[in-house]
Amino acid sequence: MSGENLQKKSDTPLTDEALPEVKTLNPPEGSPSAEHRDFAARRFVLATDLDGTFLGGSEADRRALYEWIDANRDEVGLIFVTGRDPEFLEELCRGPVPWPDYVVGDVGTTIARMEFSDDEPGQGRVKPIEALEEQIAAIWDDAGPRVREALDGHPGLTLQPTPFRYRVSYDYDPETFDPSAIEIVREIGHDPLISADIFFDVLPRGVSKGPSLLRLLAFLGVPEHKTLAAGDTLNDLSMLDMDVPAVAVGNSEPGLVQRLRDRDTLHRAQAHGAGGILEAIAALGLHPSPPSPRKTAA
Repeated sequence: MSGENLQKKSDTPLTDEALPEVKTLNPPEGSPSAEHRDFAARRFVLATDLDGTFLGGSEADRRALYEWIDANRDEVGLIFVTGRDPEFLEELCRGPVPWPDYVVGDVGTTIARMEFSDDEPGQGRVKPIEALEEQIAAIWDDAGPRVREALDGHPGLTLQPTPFRYRVSYDYDPETFDPSAIEIVREIGHDPLISADIFFDVLPRGVSKGPSLLRLLAFLGVPEHKTLAAGDTLNDLSMLDMDVPAVAVGNSEPGLVQRLRDRDTLHRAQAHGAGGILEAIAALGLHPSPPSPRKTAA
């Protein structure tokens, strides 16, 4: 599978004007529950962006990383932290991509576990964790119709057809965009996010990849120092800027690396995509037998 062939639909980075507080949402009381303790006991957890990161890099590096994860499932946890929606994720992992244990999807507005049925071998389902999504839903307050009405016909924005639950997403044209949309979204009470001059997302105030990942880790009882966050675009800033070990893979946007220049917990990889994750696992000493990149056949 080629990561380059997977088009980004709504993986949207934060603008400087709309960077939320990373610890806005608190974990619900009573967590972690007994069912999550095995996951929390693993040696470390990889929390990774998809497009350009886990799905990026050479085919040899992707194969090496995926096979190593599958061979070490009792020691390595896997969380996808992405702008992709549950339907895409369920389809993606029917191929060679490893199933995640948990998902922070829809740019942080979905927090879910993966569930499997003996009746459907290899067919996983993304199941939202209600205790973690209640506050997100309350902040959003069914704002979709209000957002769409307020931005209807707005210059430079074309509504995406995907019916997200707690976000509204647009294709973005920087040449014709009227920046008054940013203030319109803020007046409604939510956050505008712009991605690489391509996408414009409206998210619940204070919700993005970083805050939702922290909320999930706290719920599961995973120590932050046992988590490796991986990303490549400004969309990933809120999770790479947390106090957890992190890697900006070699193909990262210059703007992301610049924003993280003073982050001591960040590994700046040379290798692209999955190769950068392989590099970081070894460089940060996260596992006694780290995966090795595979050489591409001549």
